[in-house]
Amino acid sequence: MNLESVESEIDRIVVSETDLKNRLQELADQVTEDFKGRDLLLIGVLKGAAMAMADMARMINLHLEMDWMAVSSYGAGTKSSGVVRILKDLDKDITGREILIVEDILDTGLTLSWLKSNLESRGAKSVEILTVLRKPTEAKVKVDAKYVGFDIPAEFVVGYGLDYNEKYRNLPFIAVLAKHMYM
Repeated sequence: MNLESVESEIDRIVVSETDLKNRLQELADQVTEDFKGRDLLLIGVLKGAAMAMADMARMINLHLEMDWMAVSSYGAGTKSSGVVRILKDLDKDITGREILIVEDILDTGLTLSWLKSNLESRGAKSVEILTVLRKPTEAKVKVDAKYVGFDIPAEFVVGYGLDYNEKYRNLPFIAVLAKHMYM
């Protein structure tokens, strides 16, 4: 899917494909350095983080393992409800593991705060967060994301894993969805 196929459905691109790739490589290099000699487990948050998880796993220059969780606080809307439900739990025991949560977006912080606490309560040795996007003005709770791709304004974005009603995840860039598409 390219820009021409969705031009009337988006307002503007906020992070280009090139900028995404470059910043993710910078983050992967930092993760490689920070976790050198450690037993790293990437935990991707489905479905939004699928693109970032795949790219980060290829870019991080370490032996690592991957697992997935699916949690929901959105439903079909465009705002977080704040109520987190586990839709798919981990397959691995994380006791004593060094965890890097890979997430698509940090907005209110409610989901990631809950998820980090949940993983820590399961006996993880450490839990760090990598998020592709962060909306600082939307924060309702403080979440320390060690690795942040881009700070963006409080607008509804799609692409690179982010969706609206399961569409737009496959865009290679991140764009503001036109209001007429969801209002």
